[in-house]
Amino acid sequence: MEYRQVGKSGLQISALSLGSWLTFGKQIENNTADKLMGMAYNAGVNFFDNAETYANGESEIVMGKILKKKKWERSSYLVSSKVFFGYKGGNAKPNQRGLSRKHIIEGCNDAMKRLQVDYIDLFFCHRPDRNTPIEETVWAMNDLLRHGKILYWGTSEWTGVEIMDAFLCAQKNNLIPPVMEQPQYNMFVREKMEKDYVHIFKHHSYGTTVWSPLASGALTGKYNQKSQPKNTRIKMEGMDWLKKRVMHKEQLEKVEKLQKLARELEISLPKLAIAWVLKNKNVSTAILGASKPEQLKETLTAIDILPLLTEKIMEKVELILENKPLITEF
Repeated sequence: MEYRQVGKSGLQISALSLGSWLTFGKQIENNTADKLMGMAYNAGVNFFDNAETYANGESEIVMGKILKKKKWERSSYLVSSKVFFGYKGGNAKPNQRGLSRKHIIEGCNDAMKRLQVDYIDLFFCHRPDRNTPIEETVWAMNDLLRHGKILYWGTSEWTGVEIMDAFLCAQKNNLIPPVMEQPQYNMFVREKMEKDYVHIFKHHSYGTTVWSPLASGALTGKYNQKSQPKNTRIKMEGMDWLKKRVMHKEQLEKVEKLQKLARELEISLPKLAIAWVLKNKNVSTAILGASKPEQLKETLTAIDILPLLTEKIMEKVELILENKPLITEF
């Protein structure tokens, strides 16, 4: 396993990590989740990603029970949570979601209980909260850091401007700024990582824990098959929005071309897609999702094929994708 620094912090994170969105406490059995975490840890993965909203808190409960059972040295792994949506879904009352000081502090305390840990390594603001002053959010995160309840804080799916506002607020008040962002990043979603955050990467060395490197399964090639698999995430209740994104005709045509390129390299399409993400020097870690051990076994070896992605191969990928963001120098 390769380890990378989270931005300009001293924290070392495995280039591949394991996430629990849509799987833990929802799509898979708890014993499968246990097996997946064990496989990942034994392969060198040291980061496990979670959030208060995943399966309405059940995902953190499942992960917490596994961590307690495994009895791994606490210093050997990183665990995250995210605050914003709350854990009550559509039943959340006004102060049970958002980035107010009240919800941030209470959300952190609740997540620690569900995960059965004394502190959370990486704590993210899951979305920007335009109803809460940025000063209130930054001060709340700084207080959690000061009390040792979290070790690092970051953002998730914020714009570059919103992240800069947090930096400026922290600088003005001598507070600790965020050190990482968790955006979606894959061959089909590139705008934030390759354009919007250019200034932040250059001047602030911001870290990233990117999610959906396989574009919600589109880059596995399974949705291009005549006989499509059952029990996939796009067939889960409430995932119609995801189905429309994944089953886009133009995207599926590109997947076929990428599949052909992968065969020429004698590798699988998932490995090609994940390795492509890891080629970006601004990616601290790519979060893998899996519902079966064989899936995780395949994707965990994606890092081994990085040497195959030469400049020539990367150019071939660009010719297929035709979606490289245009960057304006400033």
